[in-house]
Amino acid sequence: MTVLNFISMAGGVAMFLYGMSIMGTGLEKVSGGYLERALEKMTNNIFLSVLLGAATTALIQSSSATTVIVVGLVNAGVMKLKQAVGVIMGANIGTTITAQLIRLSDIQGDSLFLSLFKPKTLAPLAAAVGIVMFMASKKTKRKEIGQMLVGFGILFAGMFAMEEAVAPLQSSPVFPRILSAMSNPVLGVLAGAVITALIQSSAASIGMLQALSSTGLLTFSTAFPIIMGQNIGTCITPILSSIGASKNAKRSALIHLYFNLIGTVLFLFAIYGVKYTIGISFWEASVTRTAIANFHTFFNIAVTLALLPFAGFIEKLARASVKDLKEGQDELEKMLDERLLKSPSIAIQQSNRVVDLMIEGCLSNFKRVGQLFERYDTKEAERLIETEERIDKMEDRLENYLIKISSCEISSKENLYISEMFHLIKDYERIGDYIVNLAECAQELYSNRIFFSDQAQRQMQILCSGVKEIVELSASAFDSMDIDTARQIEPLEETIDAMVEKLKDCHVGRLKSGLCNVHAGIMYLEILTNLERISDHCSNIALHILTICEGKGRYDAHEYIKKTHSMPDAVYTSLMEGYMDKYFAKINRYTEEEQK
Repeated sequence: MTVLNFISMAGGVAMFLYGMSIMGTGLEKVSGGYLERALEKMTNNIFLSVLLGAATTALIQSSSATTVIVVGLVNAGVMKLKQAVGVIMGANIGTTITAQLIRLSDIQGDSLFLSLFKPKTLAPLAAAVGIVMFMASKKTKRKEIGQMLVGFGILFAGMFAMEEAVAPLQSSPVFPRILSAMSNPVLGVLAGAVITALIQSSAASIGMLQALSSTGLLTFSTAFPIIMGQNIGTCITPILSSIGASKNAKRSALIHLYFNLIGTVLFLFAIYGVKYTIGISFWEASVTRTAIANFHTFFNIAVTLALLPFAGFIEKLARASVKDLKEGQDELEKMLDERLLKSPSIAIQQSNRVVDLMIEGCLSNFKRVGQLFERYDTKEAERLIETEERIDKMEDRLENYLIKISSCEISSKENLYISEMFHLIKDYERIGDYIVNLAECAQELYSNRIFFSDQAQRQMQILCSGVKEIVELSASAFDSMDIDTARQIEPLEETIDAMVEKLKDCHVGRLKSGLCNVHAGIMYLEILTNLERISDHCSNIALHILTICEGKGRYDAHEYIKKTHSMPDAVYTSLMEGYMDKYFAKINRYTEEEQK
């Protein structure tokens, strides 16, 4: 081989890896991340775990990527270590799909039907159809299918380039001797492991081996140990990804390594035991792409079935290797694990979990601030500030994480979702700030011995009840991503605005009649303003949720509010009447009582 052949080989490998990557990305987008999200809801049924692991890996075209996702899920506490064992076993089966696709090159026959299925015809045809779908179609789903087909074409273009680059090896006097040395099981396993570790893809290294088989010099005795070694080499990616992770995440990576090591050793003993006792007639025969693909599949299925009953033992071995130590990793860092960026759909779901924590913090702080107005407690005020600091921290971390997700290969729907999430978390952070403002008002009232009239307090309690409901509604709407719940927020927000205006008028009346002093009046108006702004941000949140659910592009907040207020539909009117009767009517009754 000349230098040009080596360059062609490197280019072929690059095209193969790139094709595999964009085909996997296209498949993942078409699936909508359903299989990967299923990993989060994994049951303790190990057989189901194996099936999901195989399906997910077949979808994203990489056992390493699946294992890295599992490491991230275990690190985030979403998946238990016991559940991870089956997924990792299944990942080894799923990764064999690429080799089975490449074996299509061995199809024999000259009929038009069979010729269409030969990669020399099928790959460029798929790429041509795919690029037309990708560039001409306006529908997202068709674009994603087009991306998948283009990836399929590029994958085979890389395969053809590798085959062409290694063709001169047929006349090389040195190459057969190298291959002969590789028939030594130890050297063969090491060679397969090292090459796969370097390119970090067992599917790609199998593809390279299938390309070498086109020379006719590769035998079964050489190919078998190399294939087994490739399963060990693919463990390097999850091991590297587990650095700095939790103990269970490290154990997940070790489970992958131990499973492949034990499986390889057992299979080596089995296959060489058969060779030296019964004998294998085809041992020194030339191996084909089909034979490589079939052995790769058979090896991984056989090892999985053999070790499935010992899944508990492998888990214990991993636990023994990584002892229980005091955890020092930040909880947010675990939840927003960068390993999960390999699957944006899971990373988005993890982001949702952090938003849920932000909402939980806002709700608990709103309840706490209500108690501070009734009976001021310094310790409760400190807890409120601590919770607010956590909300700020979550907002900051989450923004950075969403930026990283947006730089990944994501669908237009996911892109819209992330865009709205940026605004939504900012709204919740601002709600947290206004609650702190209310806590400061409570502290000033307590410190300066300022008291509101009984009438003002009763009216304020009604307003607080309305604001509490709107915050809870926004939380419920986000949790369920429900359009109907989100649409209940704006009529309540309009009711709260009406209550605030009414309370301001009542308060001005009390100031004029001397029932309230100026200092108390200023504090009262500041409390009203903060409560009104909390409801305004809940209205914003409702719009973000409607945008996400409907997927038609972002709502213009001013236009939406103007339209709903000026031309309300029957549902809006009914909700508005219900809220006005529930809250505003009570304030009116108290006002009438006060005037009497």
